[in-house]
Amino acid sequence: MAIIGVTSSASWAIIQTLTDLRARLDEAQRQLRTGEKSETYAGLGPERALVVGLQAQLDAAAGFEDTIARVGTRLSLAQLSLNTIYDAARTVKQTVVQPSFVLSGGGKTIDQQTALGQLEIMLSALNAQDATGYMFSGLSPDRRATATLTQLLDGDGSRAGLKQVISERRLADVGDGLGRLVIPAAAGSVVSVSEDVAGSPFGFKLAGASSSLTGANITGPGGVPPAISVDFTANPNAGETFTLTLTLPDGTSENITLTATAANPPGPNQFTIGPTAAATAANFQAALTAAVSKLADTSLVAASAIAAANNFFDIDAANPPQRVNGPPFDTATSLVDGTAADTVMWYTGEAGASPARSTAQARVDSSFTIAYGMRANEDALRTAVKNTAVFVTMAFSPGDPDAAAQYSALASRLAANFVPPPGGQTITGLSSEIASAQVMLDNAKERHQQATVTLTDLLQRITRVPPEQAGAELLALQTALQASLQTTAMLSRLNLVNFL
Repeated sequence: MAIIGVTSSASWAIIQTLTDLRARLDEAQRQLRTGEKSETYAGLGPERALVVGLQAQLDAAAGFEDTIARVGTRLSLAQLSLNTIYDAARTVKQTVVQPSFVLSGGGKTIDQQTALGQLEIMLSALNAQDATGYMFSGLSPDRRATATLTQLLDGDGSRAGLKQVISERRLADVGDGLGRLVIPAAAGSVVSVSEDVAGSPFGFKLAGASSSLTGANITGPGGVPPAISVDFTANPNAGETFTLTLTLPDGTSENITLTATAANPPGPNQFTIGPTAAATAANFQAALTAAVSKLADTSLVAASAIAAANNFFDIDAANPPQRVNGPPFDTATSLVDGTAADTVMWYTGEAGASPARSTAQARVDSSFTIAYGMRANEDALRTAVKNTAVFVTMAFSPGDPDAAAQYSALASRLAANFVPPPGGQTITGLSSEIASAQVMLDNAKERHQQATVTLTDLLQRITRVPPEQAGAELLALQTALQASLQTTAMLSRLNLVNFL
């Protein structure tokens, strides 16, 4: 009877042992199949907290790498747009540096027709998109960065485009043909020239006068409105000169130099010395009027177009476009704010006061953020579009004797405007900023990749089981289980007869 008791007790122990061995064998088979130590963190023992931390770091690195890839794509597209705009602007600049006045129809030169295509290319590049929207619209990637080419040049319904703004400004600057200057008939021996209205932004402004004329007394500019007078107390000598310096609406200056001559009739920019001082003064007044009229129809027309383009393009949230306060335009004396209802806004993206770069930011490391936003109205980009647009917009009449001079005056101003001021923003400078951001992205990406390799290696040491180790343990467990099963089989056949 004692044997039966022992056998029963031993059976329970053997069954428990077999169950444990079977579970360990199943776990070893799983480890050999998956290479993982455990299916749960609990199975990792005291190292489970370390594993959780390592996995969190790996997940963070993967998230940063996804962000880097997305931002990197955007920066590459931005570089492509900037390069496109730079090439287009350079093409137009080369044209205006060496202008050729050859009209091809519609009052445009061949070079202007070429520039029209370049302007369209610029606007297309500024309206480039990535997965998040328009790249050059600041904080409003859901909105186009600029108006369309047709809207910008020709307007849109009741809204004026650049052509209309330039036309109105030309009327206001040229006035009755003397650039808003008043040159009355000589009063005896005195000739005067004055601005028509004090404080007006339009037309010529008297900057100064100088003279080598014998017997001529010059006063001014002074008074309200500013005026200059020349009093001929005696006749000058042939070859002596008078120079009037004028400031134009775009900030440039021009000189009118008149030379005294004994010839009658006089040549261009000459006045005939008369028999009396009064006669000389009358001849001087006529020559001055003709010279001012000529300058008004050439350089002033070009300067007026540049000023109008500045009024149209130099805008932001706090500075709307400026329009001539008219009609009538030829006697207007002030500018007024254009509105979204009456003037095309060439830049249609977000135009806040914050730096353009700050309008798009991405964290690419736990302690590092890259700013990569852009706006189409940044100085360098606006300058390229503005100068190209004003060049495209101007039209010239084949029958106008001053047309070639107008074209030359416009080209020379645009050639100068394409050159940024010292310290000013440039397209290549913008490209360099984007390139710096790309370098920072690449550096961050490399750091994350190196960290991922190190963290993954450490994590695998903790969570993975080498195949040879799993195989050896599996073989040992199979041997143990086989031995246990054989022992169990022998015990199952044990009885009193066999025992005796």
